[in-house]
Parts: sequence; structure tokens; C-alpha cells
Amino acid sequence: MVFERLREIICDQLELSEDDVTLDAVLTDVGADSLDLVDIVMSIEDEFGVEVPDDALDRFVTIGDVVDFLEDRL
Repeated sequence: MVFERLREIICDQLELSEDDVTLDAVLTDVGADSLDLVDIVMSIEDEFGVEVPDDALDRFVTIGDVVDFLEDRL
């Protein structure tokens, strides 16, 4: 459920197809630059009602990393 909601956010922000967004996909490989990551984090905070600290961005390498972060806080 978390992955599906996150995938929708990432697909909308980066204009990707769902096939491009997998747990193993590296965020920079799917076209996310630092500004995109900030936008994605803001959307995550709104969607999931969690605060993402700035230092967490450094740990977000794959989409699976973001899912793990969210699942630990929900």
C-alpha cells in the first residue's frame, strides 16, 4: 500500500510510467534531481502525514529506501 501510493507520487512528479518505478529503482536513475526530491518529499509529507527530516534525503538512494522509511513511521 505504501509503495503504491509512493509510486503514484513519483510518477506524477517525474512524469514516469508505473513500470519505471520499482523498489530497486535508484531515484537519480529515474530522473529525480535535488529539486525533484524536495517536491517529492513535500508530497510524501502531505500524503502520509509524516515529517521527513533533511538528513533523511541523504539515505534515500532507491525507492525502496523511501518505502522503508515510511513503513517505519506509519
